[in-house]
Amino acid sequence: MKLTDNGGKEFEAAPAGNHIARCVGMIDLGTQTGEYQGKTTHARKIVLRWELPNELISEGEWAGKPFVVQQFYTASLSEKANLRKVLESWRGRPFTPEELMGFDSKNLLDKPCMVNITHTDKGKAKVTSVAQVPKGMQVPGRVNDLLYFSLEPDEFKAPVFEGLSDFYKEQIRKSPEWEDLHGNSRPVQQGAKPDHFNDFESDIPF
Repeated sequence: MKLTDNGGKEFEAAPAGNHIARCVGMIDLGTQTGEYQGKTTHARKIVLRWELPNELISEGEWAGKPFVVQQFYTASLSEKANLRKVLESWRGRPFTPEELMGFDSKNLLDKPCMVNITHTDKGKAKVTSVAQVPKGMQVPGRVNDLLYFSLEPDEFKAPVFEGLSDFYKEQIRKSPEWEDLHGNSRPVQQGAKPDHFNDFESDIPF
């Protein structure tokens, strides 16, 4: 999936370093087409978003609000998947075989963590790692509303989709999952479970 800047606007970048954070969003982009080593790829993509309660924007209309950073991931919990590594670091322990059979991504919302941010050559903030909050460290309360968008038939909410940025809406409309929901492609398998992030019961944070 080839991604571009949204509108070409200049935004104040979140500062580099290790920060207290809280997950405020999960956006399902559906299956996206990209290119890797000259070959076309197809993979289900998601975006995770975190607010940084101790790092506030200093300029513009959002001045005084916490920075929000995000990262794109392939929606897979396979052994080598980056998302699995991120979630296990965040949890502080590996997934059990039973947990790997399905995980509900809504469990990530409002959960605190530590995120490490670096800056790209263009000065944009990039989340390079996610980890547990050290024991005893206080995490400020959430400021931003929680955002959860899924293309699963039993979770899709049109008002949430309409509230997304034009960039995200454009990407989502390219996916076969979007076509399924709108009757433009293969029929939706009623009652079928998502490939990833199915519900499971657990006493761990997520």
